[in-house]
Amino acid sequence: MTTTVKISGMTCGHCVSSVTEELTALDGVENVSVDLVNGGVSTARITTAAPVSESAISEAIAEAGYVMVGADAD
Repeated sequence: MTTTVKISGMTCGHCVSSVTEELTALDGVENVSVDLVNGGVSTARITTAAPVSESAISEAIAEAGYVMVGADAD
């Protein structure tokens, strides 16, 4: 299962690392790929073995210091 989320506030590689670290710590997350848009809305594709709630994803992103502004499950 893949979920694509949009994240605002990311500006650099450190931002990508922080978000990736928080998301991969969630149970069921197998892979995270972030497409950074410096100062704009970045996209993260989260591959999971089992469904992970949008609220858990949003909380992990907030823990990294950013805001999830949308999500689409594939």
